[in-house]
Amino acid sequence: MKLKKILAFSVAMTASLSAFGCGSSGNSSSEATTTVKKVAVEDTQEIENIPDDAQKEIIWMGTYDLNPRKGQDKTVEMTLFNNKGGTVKFSQVADNEKFDKLAAALMSQKDVPDIFKYEWMAFPAQVLKDMYQPVDEIVDFDAPLWADVKKNADLFVMGGKHYVAPINFTVGTLMMYDQDVIDSEGLNDPYELYLEGSWNWDTWYEMMSEFCDNAGPDEERYGINGWYQTQLIQQTGKTMVNYDGEKFTSNLDDPDIERAENLLYDIGKNGYVNPDWLGNARKALADGNILFYCMGTWAMTGNNGPKDSDTWRVVPVPSDPNTSDKYMTADMLAYMWVKGSKAKEAVKTWFECSRMANTDQEYKDNGKEKFLNANLNWTEDMYQVFMDCSSSEYQMVFDYGYGISSSMSDDNANEDGSCVTRKLYESVNKTDENGKQYSWSEVRDSYSSTVNAELKTINEAVEKYNAANS
Repeated sequence: MKLKKILAFSVAMTASLSAFGCGSSGNSSSEATTTVKKVAVEDTQEIENIPDDAQKEIIWMGTYDLNPRKGQDKTVEMTLFNNKGGTVKFSQVADNEKFDKLAAALMSQKDVPDIFKYEWMAFPAQVLKDMYQPVDEIVDFDAPLWADVKKNADLFVMGGKHYVAPINFTVGTLMMYDQDVIDSEGLNDPYELYLEGSWNWDTWYEMMSEFCDNAGPDEERYGINGWYQTQLIQQTGKTMVNYDGEKFTSNLDDPDIERAENLLYDIGKNGYVNPDWLGNARKALADGNILFYCMGTWAMTGNNGPKDSDTWRVVPVPSDPNTSDKYMTADMLAYMWVKGSKAKEAVKTWFECSRMANTDQEYKDNGKEKFLNANLNWTEDMYQVFMDCSSSEYQMVFDYGYGISSSMSDDNANEDGSCVTRKLYESVNKTDENGKQYSWSEVRDSYSSTVNAELKTINEAVEKYNAANS
């Protein structure tokens, strides 16, 4: 699935660049990046050395190496970790087999990794399979280093214990547009609307409507292309599945979700959506017949990003006009502590070094300099939009539906490669092979029984797990 590749790439870049998680795709910017002066990574007294009598090597099982490749700069977190006496052994796995490999290692108790990247299925499904252990013993979420992510860590609690160590967050998608097209059509500038606090569903819809209505007799115009449905719905602050720390419940009858789904239905019905997979901003904005392209920054940077003659800008996904709260569909870089790991002190130190690398302002400033040097036609304003949307001003939104079960969450669970949770978010905005577009009430009725059955099963597992671990 393209979605899995998008997210895997995004998190990999987050880990390697620290300050700007979804950097350029391709290798065109690597030479420019190396011309930026490095920030000296000095030792810090805030993080203790790994005790001499403790295991200092941790095993990282993942699809990318945390250690630098030949000719690549060492990341800040790895430099700090090495300074504290730690090393990382890379256990490489392919994306489509990583969970099976982890389960096999745990079953055989051979080459069991110490840390594993958080992904959707990790919580609650894999926690309930006893694949991870709580991080509370090694992470003090009340400490200054972790205080900013405590509210997010609290979202992943089972039996009163935290299972996810959040490192940083980046906004999942942005909307890119061509300022020349906006000006030639006499439309309001979305960036100015954003600065004024008026960039919302209403202004976005009106802009797409006017743009498409102004099409010539032989001209095809669209308001939007890309991946935006989930993000638009989550601007309400609502998700398909709720969790109160003890029980998962369906939220399919929520009126705000219905309101957002109806908006997506109307956008599709009115022909504002270009449904094709265009792959990147260069292809989407090339002809001037698509007003907005929505995707992660990987599709808007490097070879995919603006050239010298382009006047592109970015804005967040438009907000829900019925709320003043700011919400963000987040890409979260976070780690799980694997069950059976004996490298307690080293894992603690790696977590702390990772947080330090993503919170120290000096490192973040250097990341900005590297990014703008590698993407010369991204302006400071564009970069600031990304950073603002990735900040603590926004409430991060996660849907537990993606972590319930294979049928609810696994992209390969259904013939068309999309899980039930994704169908709930995206189906009303599309037509099927027969040209039928389904309303939210039809989609909801189709999947409610599946959702209720899966939640019944997972809640029984939660009750059993909590009883065994209380």
